[in-house]
Amino acid sequence: MTDGRRLFGTDGIRAVAGEPPLDARTIYAVGLALAHSLRRTAASPKVILGRDTRASSPWITATLAAGLREAGAGVENAGVITTPAVAFLARTHGFDAGVVISASHNPWQDNGIKLFGGDGFKLPDAVELAIEDEIFHHLEQIAAPDAEKLPQVEDNFALANDYVQFLIDAAPGLSLAGLRMVADCANGAAAAVAPELVRRLEGEAGQVLLLNVEPDGRNINLNCGALHPEYVAREVKQHGAALGVTFDGDADRCMLAGARGNVINGDAILLMAARDLQARGMLTGNLVVATTMSNMGLEAALKRSGIRMLRAPVGDRYVLEEMQKHNAALGGEQSGHILFPHLATTGDGLLTALVVLDLIARSGKTVEELTSDLKVFPQVIVNIKVREKKPLAAIPAVAEAIRAAEEDLKDSGRVVIRYSGTEPLARVMIEAESEEAMRRHAEGIAEAIRGELGV
Repeated sequence: MTDGRRLFGTDGIRAVAGEPPLDARTIYAVGLALAHSLRRTAASPKVILGRDTRASSPWITATLAAGLREAGAGVENAGVITTPAVAFLARTHGFDAGVVISASHNPWQDNGIKLFGGDGFKLPDAVELAIEDEIFHHLEQIAAPDAEKLPQVEDNFALANDYVQFLIDAAPGLSLAGLRMVADCANGAAAAVAPELVRRLEGEAGQVLLLNVEPDGRNINLNCGALHPEYVAREVKQHGAALGVTFDGDADRCMLAGARGNVINGDAILLMAARDLQARGMLTGNLVVATTMSNMGLEAALKRSGIRMLRAPVGDRYVLEEMQKHNAALGGEQSGHILFPHLATTGDGLLTALVVLDLIARSGKTVEELTSDLKVFPQVIVNIKVREKKPLAAIPAVAEAIRAAEEDLKDSGRVVIRYSGTEPLARVMIEAESEEAMRRHAEGIAEAIRGELGV
């Protein structure tokens, strides 16, 4: 999280719905502050809203819209739709900003607010920080709005059709006819878009099995979706499918499963896409931007193809910043956020799936064949729930455990310790040639963090 922030993390505001900072008063203040910010450059700003399928999303949308309108902004509501769809609509339909009500891969009790500019990019840190300051100013002066008196914002379903057409145009000529595949929509926003997309792509001979497309407000990401790719992997094997795709709650991530029931993560997708772009002369500078969490095996495989890999901090906004700095044509995260700047301004799970399907169709190869030389180093990630986020280097026991791991592993592994930007978690990632050393050091560092900061 950027220093000095109190509300915005690496991906907007995120918390338990109904509790600060996602209580009605703060949400209303967000609407006021965003509208005031937009009115500095637009006399009558227009904002596009979209939400995921959580039980809290409708009332948060209504509360936010009330604040926006009170401060002089016009509001259009795309209804249940993916995060990247809102970014697309903001950019292509003349909106001054886009707002997504979603907590992405988090459980249903959580929710969040993500902000996009009229250019379809996430707002710069400085702009979010200025909005945050104004939110706290409003909180000193306003009371919580009466939820029962807030007007509901009607859904404009036609906007989703424009986004579906954009996806189809991004992979011209692609057909799913005859392809046996499984798609897990995580009972999230993809469930509102994927059925129409599949209907228009698969033809009469299509055999696309859509799973988890019946959201009830509480089942988003529940043992499914990109956070649980083993689910779609099992379904692929059970149904004898050639491929599986799976998305998270707001569908900005995509993970895959091969015909053998093997999980294929964002690193493998980056490898396939990088080589394809390179072959077509589109990989500027023969460069890919990944993150500190990407496996050393990806770096080695890319190097064999003459492709250099840069590492950015975790978070697609930081990947994008590094890509823009180096004019890179491809970047992404192991978690399945993949950025294709020639197609879109933000990570888009549905778009990523179509890019992979198009690549498979053009190459005539399976995903296993396209990634056969990706030798993954043993890697473990341990999440520790923490009560506060103190600088880890300033805690002697934690610093010593990290130093010992780095000294032992040297050139045969990596140690990455960081706080989550969206949850109260410390993440310990160890990668090593030796699985025993990997697990020993991961648990040693995790225990040191638990002892000092654990809940």
